Amino acid sequence: MSKIRVKDAVESIALPIVESLGMELVDVEYVKEGKELFLRIYIFRAGGVSIDDCVDVNKMLDLELDKIDPISEPYTLEVSSPGLERPFRADRDFERYKGETVEIHLFQPEEGNKFFEGTLVGLKNLDKEVYVVIEINGQEKEFKKSLVATVKRKIVF
Repeated sequence: MSKIRVKDAVESIALPIVESLGMELVDVEYVKEGKELFLRIYIFRAGGVSIDDCVDVNKMLDLELDKIDPISEPYTLEVSSPGLERPFRADRDFERYKGETVEIHLFQPEEGNKFFEGTLVGLKNLDKEVYVVIEINGQEKEFKKSLVATVKRKIVF
């Protein structure tokens, strides 16, 4: 089965499990690192994800995966929170973190820069294009989402 089909199959199995436990499925990754295959499930809960949350999802998902067996090769199943500084993947990430400081990395320089930092305003739809909008020094700046390599929270300790 292709990586995309594995990911889709696992998402359809994991989503009801994660939601039944009061959490949100953030992402599913099926990747090869060296000679090892990893199936990574990222979950979110307002207030944080505990180790017990990860164990519960892992146990329930492992049982379902054994029944359906969408992956023919040996792999390691990992369940975790997405982390504080993970790149945004879904539109809901831009909603969830409105008002927070973010870093934007572009594929190509704009105004001589590939990196911008500011307060996330959100997503905006204009002329059939989606834009990421941030505020820098009181001024809103828009970036075509298709030209943005990554957006992630900037955590300052």
